[in-house]
This record gives sequence, C-alpha cells and structure tokens, in this order.
Amino acid sequence: MNAWKGITSLSYSQIQALQNQRLFSFINTHVYPFSPFYRKLFDDKKIDPRTIRTKEDLQRIPFISKADLIDKDNPQKFKDFILQPDKEKIKSCWPKTRLLGLALKSLSQGRHLQEDLAREYRPIFMTFTTGTTNAPVPFMYSRYDLDNLNLSGARMVELFGVKGDERIMNLFPFAPHLAFWQTFFGAVEAGVFGLSTGGGKVMGTEGNLTALMRMKPSTILGVPSYVYHLIRFAQAKGYDLSFLKNIVLGAARVTPGYKQKLSEMLKAQGAKQVYIFGTYGFTEARCAWAECPTENHLSSGYHLYPDKEIFEIIDPETGEVREDGADGELVYTNLDARASVILRYRTGDLIKGGMTHGPCPYCGRQTVRLSSDITRLSDNRDIHLSKVKGTLVNLSHFSEVLNSIAQISEWQLEIRKHNDDPFEVDEIVVYVTPQEGADQLTLSKLIIDKLTGATEVAPNQIEFIPLNEMVKRLELETANKEKRILDTRPKV
Repeated sequence: MNAWKGITSLSYSQIQALQNQRLFSFINTHVYPFSPFYRKLFDDKKIDPRTIRTKEDLQRIPFISKADLIDKDNPQKFKDFILQPDKEKIKSCWPKTRLLGLALKSLSQGRHLQEDLAREYRPIFMTFTTGTTNAPVPFMYSRYDLDNLNLSGARMVELFGVKGDERIMNLFPFAPHLAFWQTFFGAVEAGVFGLSTGGGKVMGTEGNLTALMRMKPSTILGVPSYVYHLIRFAQAKGYDLSFLKNIVLGAARVTPGYKQKLSEMLKAQGAKQVYIFGTYGFTEARCAWAECPTENHLSSGYHLYPDKEIFEIIDPETGEVREDGADGELVYTNLDARASVILRYRTGDLIKGGMTHGPCPYCGRQTVRLSSDITRLSDNRDIHLSKVKGTLVNLSHFSEVLNSIAQISEWQLEIRKHNDDPFEVDEIVVYVTPQEGADQLTLSKLIIDKLTGATEVAPNQIEFIPLNEMVKRLELETANKEKRILDTRPKV
C-alpha cells in the first residue's frame, strides 16, 4: 500500500515516464515472447516489439475487441491470449542477466525456477464476461494476477476511507464474475472484516437484512437495484441504519437521481452522512476503479492505477486517438498482467469528459481519473438504442427519468407490439410501484410529461402494481441483473 501512496503523489510527467518504462518491459519480457496471439500479430504486421516504447507507440498495434476473443469454430480461442512460457522461449528471449538473477534467487531461497514460473504464469482462477449476446469468455488469473486483484481491491478500500476496525458487507451476486471477487479479495488484502452474502439469490433479502442488522457494517457493496431493494426493505421494517457510512455500487450505471433517492431513504433511517460511490470495471481488465468521497451530487471520477494499465480515448467511428479530456470510446492496455493479456482492447464503452490528471479536487491524489459519465457496452447490448414508434431513442434516458422521480418506488418498462402482432404498432407500458401516499393520477401525468420531454416518445399505458409483484417482475432476488427494460416485440 505504501507503493500506492507514492504513485498517487507522482506528477503527470512522472506517471507518463513510469507507464512508458513498464510498457516497453512488459511487451518485450512477457507479451511478445509468450503470447501466441500477439507473437503472431506482431510478426504478421512486421512490428518490432523493441520499437514500442511510449503510449504514442501503442498506435502501431492494431485494436482488438471481444470479436477477437470469440470463434464459433474454435471455442478455445481465448487460450491464444494466455501467456505460455516454456524453457526454450525463456532461454531465447530473456537476457542472460535476468536468467542468472532468477537462478541465484532460486538457489538462495531453496526453490526451483520452474516453481517460480508456475506461480507467476500458470492459470489457477477465472472469471467470465457476462455473455449478453455472445458466449461468456473466460479470463484467466495466475497467482501473480490474483495478487494484483487483491491490490486493486485494497486500493479501493483505502479510497473509500474504510478503517481497519470497520466491517464491510459484499452483496454482489455470487458468480464467477469480477464484481464479487474484486470485493472479496480486496477486503482480504486490506485486512478488513468482510461478509460476502452472494446477494439475493443465495441468502434472500430477509437473510441479508438479518445479517446487515447483526453485523452493522460501515460499508455495503452491491448492484444498485438490489442495494436499493434491501434499503427499502429495511425502511419498511423501521430499522435504524445509522451505522452505515458508505454505499459502493457496481455492475450498472449510477445516476444522480438514484443517488439522491437512496440518500433520502438512508437519512430517513438515521444514516445522516453516507457517501455513495460508483465504480467501473470490466472482466477483461480483471480489476475495478472507484470514485473517492464527495457530496452525492458530485463525482470525483474513477481513480486509475497508472502502474497497472494504460487507457486511450478514441473516435469510435475512425479509431483516431483523441486527447485525454475528449469524449470517445475507451481502449484498455495491460501493463502488469500474466495469464490472460490484452493490448489496445476496444471496450465499446463510451465516455463523456474523458480523462483528467492533476490533484483530485476532493482527495488530493494525483492519479489520472476517468469521468464517471460512461455508457457501458452492456447497456448498448441491452437494447440501449432502439427504434420505438418509428423514433430512434436512447433507452438509458427512460432509466434516468424514471429513477429521478421521487414518487416512484420501483419501475419496469416494457416495449411490445399491439396484440403481440409483429406487424402492428409499438407500445410502451410503464409498470410502477408508487411511494406510499403518492396520487396515481398526478404521478401518471408527471411520468408521461417527463418521458415525452426526454425521449419524444409517450408511454401508451402506465400500470400501478404492488411491490411484491414488482420484485418478481424485476427478478431482484433471483437474477444476477434486474430485468429493468424489456423488449418483448416478436422477432420478424
């Protein structure tokens, strides 16, 4: 953790120098010698790995995307991205000074070189992409990568200001996905007591609430929809939540409207000063990044780890690299990975406000920060852009509007065809669970006015349903991700 403190005090020019040095070493010591995919790519494109010395030199390497990881005819394609060292490759690619140093280290510590290499490179753990439209893709971790996963999690725990004698509660769904394991390993590395419940699918909401009230953690982490559901459940029972200090959210975008609504619920239950953090991460990076504490209507941006990665921002249409502060698509490059390795990976995630550097105005750390205004590729896949009633609409606008209306407790939106006829007109139905005491006629008019203004599309029907039915419709307690927007139109 001392190394992290030093890194967060580096100037931007020092960060660039650090990244350039690590990039050259990483590509020439690990990637080119041992990666089947990148060895072939460099050779086919006649790229000398020794010429990749700076972030700007990265532009000589072609982009990859999830399509490069998937091959229907070769389901083992992901293995081409795993570093695969052997004795012959090591002897031919590594300088004699490095080999001699390893041999001397092995002799002095009584271990064989093979054991050291296995610990550093051998895959022993995996997480998967969520596979919304494609088959899930596994990403492998060696012991070295797990140490990095621990480290990034501990850095976030420090960023949140969690003290060693406090407790955290991990509500992310138990699955081979990044969010659960980043939280689990981060608590272990930080030396903070943590309970990982597995979310609603494992212990159920009643079980989670019982554990929450017995444990009284300062920090809970989970998917926004389920955290909101659990806090609302606690509110209905009149529980005192004054012990809560931090709510950390991941796996979905956190809007200002959501933060405001959750903050008001927490205050009503005695939690007067609670920081609500957003996080950003993706399976391919095998780590996540977080905001530092701010007032809930503000965002510090996601604090990056410049010793572990390089981000670029590109024009999503042309691929041209843009300045750090510009809008565009995020591209990710490993600087310190072993098992699965990716360079210039197009995430498909779109960012507004780009990257900033210099002292963070809230915590003072110098590290580079990503704007929190990121539209995830998963949001795009989940019918993010769709033609409804002949109009191309951004469905995230529906979410932003409905989350911002204080009188709505829960909601679901369905896009369907009239009479389920694929050639009929589109219909939009908004299912709503209102807050107690809300007037349904007034709320209906408010929903119609706000949705029409934001999307230029008016809902056909607003249906009010009780909370227990809404929980089942959303699958809040049974699915890894809630069913918030449904497109049930028949495919022609």
